[in-house]
Amino acid sequence: MSGAALNGIEVIVIGAGAAGLGAAARLALAGVGVRIVEARDRVGGRAHTLLDAPYPLDLGCGWLHSADRNPWTQIAAAAGLTIDKTVPPWTRQSMDLGFSRADQDAFERASAAFHARLEAIDPSASDVAAASLLEPGGRWNPLLDAESSFMNGAELDCVSAQDLCRYSDSGVNWRVREGYGALIAAQAAGLPLSLGCAVTLIDWRDRRPRVETTQGSLRADAVIVTAPSSLIAAEAIRFRPELPDKVAAASMLPLGLADKLVMTIAAPESLPADGHLFGDPNRTATASYHLRPFGRPLIEAFFGGRLAHDLEAAGPGAFFDFASAELAGLFGACIRARLRPLIETRWASDAFARGSYSYALPGHADARARLAAPVGGRLFFAGEACSQRAFTTAHGAYLTGLEAAEQVILQHGAGSGSSQESITS
Repeated sequence: MSGAALNGIEVIVIGAGAAGLGAAARLALAGVGVRIVEARDRVGGRAHTLLDAPYPLDLGCGWLHSADRNPWTQIAAAAGLTIDKTVPPWTRQSMDLGFSRADQDAFERASAAFHARLEAIDPSASDVAAASLLEPGGRWNPLLDAESSFMNGAELDCVSAQDLCRYSDSGVNWRVREGYGALIAAQAAGLPLSLGCAVTLIDWRDRRPRVETTQGSLRADAVIVTAPSSLIAAEAIRFRPELPDKVAAASMLPLGLADKLVMTIAAPESLPADGHLFGDPNRTATASYHLRPFGRPLIEAFFGGRLAHDLEAAGPGAFFDFASAELAGLFGACIRARLRPLIETRWASDAFARGSYSYALPGHADARARLAAPVGGRLFFAGEACSQRAFTTAHGAYLTGLEAAEQVILQHGAGSGSSQESITS
């Protein structure tokens, strides 16, 4: 863009999560005037590291999925953060508690067979629910459904098979000891940013769209929208003229739910470091437990799908009551006295998220491309729900932010040199 862009805002980025920060950083690097507006009083979006606990706790995304090709891995290394390459324990049942080694092997075979059927789907075939690929009456179907609730935030009967098949993952999963959310939030440094600034309307009738916020209005040559699909579907952000196709596409990409509970455990040495347990491998409504992550005296419990919704609705303490009961079933009642709740998430109740990450409804695998498509050369869209190959992930969100920024640069490469109104109250 023209040099005049440096003296005024030409692009408004809505949302300071991984996508918005990635887009804004790319634009700033190109010399484009940019301002991020963020509804929350913090940056990071659905990536959030709690730093005032005894240890950094990732309440949102916590794993560098496809870490060997994930751009956040390189960013973390350049920032001097500690990348932990311990192999995730998800497929193991520590001490074989409540899940014999023979049954674990049988489940692994059932899982491999399910994913082979998924990968064999004809891309041109009609889309179906992923649950239709389960073995009829299969013993391990409930646990496969539970895994889907952790990975997709929803059970397999809700999830598009074609969309799930498109997901690309290298199988390499690492962590950032200082916190993935902290890594992402650090990218806001030096970027023009307005916090507590919720967007209510994007009026794009004129050549330079007007963005109405709770702190006033702004104009720019282009707007990059990185709000979650849930907010677009609910029309929490309105468009003028209306964008019914965007709202419809977002409605087909609801946010699934994955919540976390972090507990402290007394006498932690009795548990393996970076161990894992399924609470009950015979049912879908179960939690997944990461024992002593990073060797810390903690247990991270993961809840997904309908179970997570039910426990959120049951109120504070319900996650801990459920988890302590499951762990007592594995270790005996004596473990209850050793557990203390530290923090729990409630992502469905979060007004600026309304869930954790997106899944495509059966028959709507193409909704991601529809949501991501630019409008009128002035409105651009990014976020994990816009990613066709890395949805649900922070790196997928980040890459769509970079792509949206590149689209803006290509569209407005000559630069208008026009000045920008400041936010006015």
